[in-house]
Amino acid sequence: MLLFNLELVMKKIIYTMLAAAAIGFTSCNDSFMERYPDTSLTEQTVFSNYNTFKTYAWGLYGVFTNTNILRIPGTNGAYASATSYTSDIYAGYLMRRQGDGNPYAFQNVSSSSSGNGWAFSFVYRVNVMLANIDNSGMTDADKEHWRSVGYFFRAYYYSELIARFGDVPWVDRVLGDSDKEIAYGTSTPRKEVADHVLNDLIYAEEHIKEEGDGENTINVHVVRALLSRFCLFEGTWRKYHALGDEDKYFDACITYSKKLMDSYPELNSDWGEMLTSDLKGMKGIILYKEYVEKELTNYVLTHVERTSTHNVEMPQHIIDMYLCKDGKTIHNSSEYEWSQDGDNSMNATFRNRDPRMYHTIMPPYKVKDGKGDYSTWSYTSDPADREYIDIMGANESCSNPGIGMKRLPGQNWSASLVRRVPNLQGGAQYTIEGKKYGPHAYVASRSGYYVWKNWDNWEENYNNAQVNTADKPVFKIEEVLLNYAEAMFETNQFTQTIADETINKLRKRAGVADMVVAQIDGNFDPKRGKYYPKGNDNGILVDPVLWEIRRERIIELMGEGFGFYDVRRWRMAPWFVNMQQKGMWISKTELSSLTLLNEMTGTSDGANGSMTEGYIYLFNDPLKEGKGWLEKYYLYQVPLEEIALNPNLTQNPGWE
Repeated sequence: MLLFNLELVMKKIIYTMLAAAAIGFTSCNDSFMERYPDTSLTEQTVFSNYNTFKTYAWGLYGVFTNTNILRIPGTNGAYASATSYTSDIYAGYLMRRQGDGNPYAFQNVSSSSSGNGWAFSFVYRVNVMLANIDNSGMTDADKEHWRSVGYFFRAYYYSELIARFGDVPWVDRVLGDSDKEIAYGTSTPRKEVADHVLNDLIYAEEHIKEEGDGENTINVHVVRALLSRFCLFEGTWRKYHALGDEDKYFDACITYSKKLMDSYPELNSDWGEMLTSDLKGMKGIILYKEYVEKELTNYVLTHVERTSTHNVEMPQHIIDMYLCKDGKTIHNSSEYEWSQDGDNSMNATFRNRDPRMYHTIMPPYKVKDGKGDYSTWSYTSDPADREYIDIMGANESCSNPGIGMKRLPGQNWSASLVRRVPNLQGGAQYTIEGKKYGPHAYVASRSGYYVWKNWDNWEENYNNAQVNTADKPVFKIEEVLLNYAEAMFETNQFTQTIADETINKLRKRAGVADMVVAQIDGNFDPKRGKYYPKGNDNGILVDPVLWEIRRERIIELMGEGFGFYDVRRWRMAPWFVNMQQKGMWISKTELSSLTLLNEMTGTSDGANGSMTEGYIYLFNDPLKEGKGWLEKYYLYQVPLEEIALNPNLTQNPGWE
């Protein structure tokens, strides 16, 4: 079975084959500018027939879990909770509990002397394969297939380089001694590189074997998924960054997204299962990273989310973005029960909200110990304490979690009970049924909004963290539906029919009322976001319908690595990043070392402040500190080391 959890085996084979050739995959200088010894004899052996190409290509699947460009949630092997959430943290959707706040909000982005994603060894590896296709003994159809596979991988990698740096050197062959004008030349204009990527993907879509090389391999659907993703990104970047010539990208996004929608007409019935389950055969999954028991590369995030190490939370203003079940915002829904003048509990914040919120942020509850050893628990006498346990399902025995996805009450990796949520790090003692408790050190938050998107109740979790085996999606139809909806709006084709084919399919599964396009006007969300054309510091309100399309994308794909890419292509980064991050509304008596936010000053009210209740203070207001998003952040800095090696490279604006 050709599943890319075999990549470690493949790498051992192919690296052994090429070791004597000194191809240099592990060289400390990861620049494409390296030139390598002649490897033709070894390459003739490696690239002789269909199966040897297949063996070599297994190593290319490692790009999906490459920590340099990581976008798949939960796949990093490092014992750190924030790694897989970094994109959404930078976007301002999420935050780290500790530290100095979002580095882009407080202008703490360091200059890069090396790295920063500027790496071309993977491009070289793909080009080695492509260079050997024509001289192999394969049939023309097989040559077209492997050329398509190579084009896909090179396009995938270049799409990341473009998203980071804009202009980058386009290298479509193995460089030799006579290619100094390329190796030490200038970067290729972004639009030219993007057009190369688009053309290569169109070729791949037309020539790759429809079913690839077996289950869960690169096939025509995977190529279309990358076309859908890349073309939406490039089209919107060109439009909102005023580069022009965006229509062909919107059209391509629509074309290939529609083909996928026809091929994948159904969604998996359970939204939460897509990050917490075995994805083999799951409806709507186009390509995924499989994890198996005792594999060396098992991910750790489910484990980390059950420890004191996990530090990813959601700020209040993103909590406020979730719709109510009636499909309306908290500003105009009669179902929203929270009010500063009434019931301002966390229960009220969560009540009648989009259920995807419950699967992303741990809902509130209280339970009491049974025997006092955390092995059992029981309900309190207050029905409000079990409201969300009844919604999520009861974790009947903390010592034996049983089956299923998310259950309440929570427990850490060793099955120790989390008696209540919010479990505030810095919160005061609390009382349950007359018994006093202090906050747990594990599964704790400063804001009250603890992210647990990768948490499930069936994976093994103990002191060895490297045992989690839930698969993770690389491409899935949900993203494609959102790409299609957005591209249709950008081409003035978004109608109620399109909403029903895309947004409302997602909402029906989630349990949220349909989007009714005719009802969405400027008053639908009085606090909708702004985008900022270059030179316009005041910003322009996003079209009301487009804002709802983008909201759906943010909620559906929360925590899956899209945030920082989206807010940059929309030119909405200032609106999201500069928003002051604050925690839940709470009484001062419930706090210990935490303090309340003085919204007038944008700073803490302090331990001796006069406020008796309010939002939890987390970080200062970046704008009131004279900080905030800078124009130069839209593109990454070209590492200084690379410019020193090649003075013909141009630094991105603002990083000079």
